[in-house]
Amino acid sequence: MKKISLIGSTGSIGKQVCAVVRRYPEKFQIESMVANGSAEEFLAQVKEFRPKYAALVNERAAEKISAYIPDGVQFEIGAEAAEDAVAFGSVAVVAVTGFAGLRYSLRAIQEKKDLALANKETLVCGGELVMSKIRGAGIDLMPIDSEHSALWQALGFRLDAPFKRLIITASGGPFYGWEKERLQSVTPKDALKHPTWQMGAKITIDSATLLNKGFEVIEASWLYNAPIEKIHTIVQPESIIHSLVEFDDGGILAQMSYPTMELPIQLALTYPERYACELASLDFEKLGAIRFLPLRRKDFPCFDLALSAMEYGDNYPCALNGAGEVAVRAFLDGKLPFLGIGEAIDYSLGKTERMKTSSYDTLKETDERARRFAMEFVNTRK
Repeated sequence: MKKISLIGSTGSIGKQVCAVVRRYPEKFQIESMVANGSAEEFLAQVKEFRPKYAALVNERAAEKISAYIPDGVQFEIGAEAAEDAVAFGSVAVVAVTGFAGLRYSLRAIQEKKDLALANKETLVCGGELVMSKIRGAGIDLMPIDSEHSALWQALGFRLDAPFKRLIITASGGPFYGWEKERLQSVTPKDALKHPTWQMGAKITIDSATLLNKGFEVIEASWLYNAPIEKIHTIVQPESIIHSLVEFDDGGILAQMSYPTMELPIQLALTYPERYACELASLDFEKLGAIRFLPLRRKDFPCFDLALSAMEYGDNYPCALNGAGEVAVRAFLDGKLPFLGIGEAIDYSLGKTERMKTSSYDTLKETDERARRFAMEFVNTRK
């Protein structure tokens, strides 16, 4: 039986991990679980799965449920206690969003736990540090993100397999082909209407700006030791082909399915085996055309900024992420227009000082500075 520490249990990915455990209770057990502040939902999960250890980061939320935690469950409160949850189980599922996920991933590596990774910021911000530590720890990293799971599958579940080119697909989001003038009036409600995926607010906005696709290029570079010239991005509006790998002989392998996170989430847990996951089979006769459209870098400022940060190297991708988190929050709160997201990121990158990324403290300092710069821009714009 595979024992899991589930970090981010009440989020979209976390809930689907719970669904996998329900489907295969004889194969999986949640030994510890963490959430930020969704107290009632978290309590229901704790009562259902009865982990050995449970932690809520938000102290006020934890106070609401502490008296109702079942006997036999060690319940702790706060960020440090939440990080200790990674010490349980044999595989850590890091499904929290934001820079905070990096700490959990580093702790999992320190504890020599296999890492099922759904947190983009772990590799965007700390790719060099994380991958070097993973190699030293001798653990497995299983990518959960649909595009990276697709590449991983096409490469035979190897992060070190040879290839000629990685081809990452994008849906294009809700605004593909829109002119700048039209984008100026985009509202949060508009941007949260993704055409093919159901996701959390932050990643949905990042998909609308294509910042998320830039993050995925950075992640792929670290996961598969690929320079930017070996990573190609293309729009696949139907979200049926999740990514492709081209090999030296010209052959290309693609991973296909209806758009769902259920398959990559379950596969990260069942690896190296595949189990049924109730995913509908593709009906090729009814699919119609599967289109491939260009993803031109300069058409999407946030995508361009992400690739530029990757090219700058060192701590610039970390600054990119920190500024992006602040800018997206400001947009959702009505404090910044849609196009202002890219402007805030650009402003922050322009003020970033280059630092090596060999320690968590350096990354944390970069993240904090980038957030301050982005907020400075938001307040000036306001």
